[in-house]
Amino acid sequence: MKSFALLFLVVICGMGGLGQKLKPKKRSNGEEINFRTKTKDVCTMSMSGDEEMKLRIECRSQGMSYWCEFTGKPSVCRAFRNNPKIYWNQIAVELRKLPHACESTQVLKTTMCQKAPTEALMKQIAAGMEPEDLANQDKSAQKTSTSMRGAGESSVKKLGKPPILPLIKPTQHGQGSENETEAMKLAREHCWESLHGFCSYIIGIFRG
Repeated sequence: MKSFALLFLVVICGMGGLGQKLKPKKRSNGEEINFRTKTKDVCTMSMSGDEEMKLRIECRSQGMSYWCEFTGKPSVCRAFRNNPKIYWNQIAVELRKLPHACESTQVLKTTMCQKAPTEALMKQIAAGMEPEDLANQDKSAQKTSTSMRGAGESSVKKLGKPPILPLIKPTQHGQGSENETEAMKLAREHCWESLHGFCSYIIGIFRG
């Protein structure tokens, strides 16, 4: 009786272990795989979803960053359900062979799901590219703007000094003195102090 009970216990434990081995392995959402492409682009791929999976790939390359997204139902592939980790690793291996992780990769294929239905394939749905460091570009633009503004102010200062023009002596002393005095008076009222001489000269011309 004791032998039968012991045998029964061994059988139950064995079935429990077998069931545990047959249980599909699942990869948790949000887990990431890092890899490098053929041209040394530094990339990260992250997965999310349940029945319909979403895969996002982000890469950095020579001051630029690019990304792309894929969707599909790899869960219809039995091999994926048994070991999704191997599935995603196979995708990463294929991407490492490419110079660009998002170009010429409209569909991602793996050897373990070659015979699976087409809905199991991960198909690209979006992609993009942008400068990696926009902040530095903004700072550079601001610096250039400041330099140009400084150069403009310097030019204005240089142009602000009136040219030294010779004063024309009046032929008639009385009339010339009167015009010169009136011109200087108007210049003091309407012109900056540094431009009194120049304004007086122009006003004198218009007043004859």
